Amino acid sequence: MEYNLADLFESVVDAVPEREALVYLDHPGTGAERRLSYARLDTAANRIAHHLLDAGIRPGEHLGLHLYNGVEYLQTVLACLKARIVPVNVNYRYVEEELVYLYRDADLAALVFDAEFDERVTAAAPQAPKLRHLVRVGGPAADSPGPRGAVPFTDAEAAGSPGRGFAPRSADDLFIIYTGGTTGMPKGVMWRQEDLFFSGLGGGAPTGEPVKTPQELAERVAAGGDGITFFPAPPLMHGTSTLTAFIGFNFGQRVVIHRKFAPEEVLRTIEKEKVTSVSLVGDAMLRPLIDALKGPLKGVDCSSMFSVSSSGAIMSESVRAEFQSLVPTVLLLNNFGSSESGFNGTATADSGPERGFRVQVNSRTAVVDPVTYEPVEPGEPGRMAQRGHVPLGYYNDPAKTAETFFRKGQERWVLLGDMATVDEEGVVTVLGRGSQCINTGGEKVYPEEVEQALKSHPDVYDALVAGVPDARWGNRVAAVLQLRSGAVELSLDAVQDHCRTRLAGYKIPRSVVLADRIRRSPSGKADYRWAKAVAARD
Repeated sequence: MEYNLADLFESVVDAVPEREALVYLDHPGTGAERRLSYARLDTAANRIAHHLLDAGIRPGEHLGLHLYNGVEYLQTVLACLKARIVPVNVNYRYVEEELVYLYRDADLAALVFDAEFDERVTAAAPQAPKLRHLVRVGGPAADSPGPRGAVPFTDAEAAGSPGRGFAPRSADDLFIIYTGGTTGMPKGVMWRQEDLFFSGLGGGAPTGEPVKTPQELAERVAAGGDGITFFPAPPLMHGTSTLTAFIGFNFGQRVVIHRKFAPEEVLRTIEKEKVTSVSLVGDAMLRPLIDALKGPLKGVDCSSMFSVSSSGAIMSESVRAEFQSLVPTVLLLNNFGSSESGFNGTATADSGPERGFRVQVNSRTAVVDPVTYEPVEPGEPGRMAQRGHVPLGYYNDPAKTAETFFRKGQERWVLLGDMATVDEEGVVTVLGRGSQCINTGGEKVYPEEVEQALKSHPDVYDALVAGVPDARWGNRVAAVLQLRSGAVELSLDAVQDHCRTRLAGYKIPRSVVLADRIRRSPSGKADYRWAKAVAARD
């Protein structure tokens, strides 16, 4: 049995061709939107797939997606899967030097990019020797003719055949997710499509019966109705959003996307489209929704929402409680996973500053000794790891692959960067990323735990914690805070008094820096390098 993502998608199309698949809403206030049924999305993807093959891009070669959210993003990913071309996400915030590194490291043969990035692509593309085909989305910018030789996306779409007619595919076809993390250069995580389906795209069905055969997926879709609308709010360039969209497609549901995250427009869309499931990234996205619900969007109808889930960053206890008071019927889920593992589990209801970030993990996740790979005893710290359907490794990085991926018996494992403990019942308490751990006087402090305590203060809007050099302790805990609107000052004494009831003494910040805004990625992930630099300057 072969679980290939393009084959699975086409089986869903054939089961429910006229069902609405994708709703795209452009810049807030423009009113522009596009709606595609499964059949129309399939045809649109076929056209781009055939254009790429006709342009000489071969199966197994890599195509970069340097795009904002849009129909073209998901259409191109599907086109790649159909033609057995490997899709590679490109962070649209990268500047020339970073783009050159990624284009080269990923061995891109083709690139689909938004016209807004003309200048960066024009500078970076000639420095990537394998990159030979460019497709440009959007009209020419007023001050830029665009990179030489770039084909307009509309022309590529018009020239490609609308039919399928592709060569047979395989469960071993690759899907690469580049992850920048919080330190170091970005790394390309290589997934077999079958492994990705069972780890991160609903095939393992963490809340239901796993899919037993490829044919069963279409049967479930045909029998299951279309009552769910997924709304991935972060950029599709981050794995979480693209995978959320494909979970929707895999089960014949509707997917709604915005070009960019705008809190008021998100709430209007939830009301208009009767959205049932929203995915976002932590407090950085949930807090602006709360502000909108309390202000200009007070009274908007969110009754259709069943769940709001976060991965990549934690929705803190205080922020969750505030949102719950405004939308009492919604289920708030802190999901735990990564580009290297897919889905690992969901936080328990008692997670919070007092007990930590506790996760009910799936049967494939364990906490192990990072040297022996043996399970740790209850209460002992170790590294989280996952077995079975895991990636093959990092593209172009055998050394990092050897550090992170290993075999134990007949199974493949991935060793994650998160430190954790496990209790007698198998519930895992995530301590935080080992790379961000602060060693202060021999005690280990994980920033996420301190950040949870800080964000429960009524005057704190957002917080990041980092270690800065200290002559006595080696490092000390420092906090960078963004205050709520209207809060003018917050003293170190007040911060320490607040934390003292929630944290052990060695975890309490010894210095506080107030920032106009906490720096995060477009998806809401923490920029710890920035926080450390700001705290160290102070």
